[in-house]
Amino acid sequence: MSQTGPDEEGLRLMALEERARQLFSGRVDFLKSAPGLKFIPDPGAPEIAFAGRSNVGKSSLLNAITGRKSIARTSVTPGRTQELNWFEVGEPTVMRLVDMPGYGFAKAPPAVVEQWRKLVRDFLRGRAVLKRTLVLIDSRHGVKTVDDEMMAMLDEAAVGYRLVLTKADKIKASDLAAVIASTEAAARKHTAAFPKVHVTSAELKMGIAELRAAVLEDSEI
Repeated sequence: MSQTGPDEEGLRLMALEERARQLFSGRVDFLKSAPGLKFIPDPGAPEIAFAGRSNVGKSSLLNAITGRKSIARTSVTPGRTQELNWFEVGEPTVMRLVDMPGYGFAKAPPAVVEQWRKLVRDFLRGRAVLKRTLVLIDSRHGVKTVDDEMMAMLDEAAVGYRLVLTKADKIKASDLAAVIASTEAAARKHTAAFPKVHVTSAELKMGIAELRAAVLEDSEI
């Protein structure tokens, strides 16, 4: 590698972050909700999906990435939303963000869990415009069995995904380092997972600019 390589890469990432900042500071609108496949919008733009356990902080992360306070509704009731939600970004539309229903809701009836599995599995397998999925992991808990199950579902559907640690401000730095290491180890066990783990805090805006840039880059592949 030439000596200018790292500098060039750094400049490229800075430019990408700025493009992403400008894009998300513009139009970001809710498009529609889909409780079933027949309600899914036509594949008119590249899509980036967000997945995670109930109460992982998915809505807060979506709000942070888009620079909005309530583009994605937060709920105090884990597992309440059992629909796919679409948001359009850019004017004209550059990409769509897909907020997937949270998983791991222990108190839900088996029929509800099975309905979730079918909706998500069918969506993942049949969505050609789906460029990447972000799998959110709570930094306080690390990768759980239900997260592994979600990753296995993505592996099977051949959908590439990034692991994103949320709420990184809620634990000590030494504990966070251990969680990052264990999450990276989990990623290496899955064929469709990126090796790099993103570390974020929606509250402190930690890692948001970098993740926003990654979302833009993924939408352009």
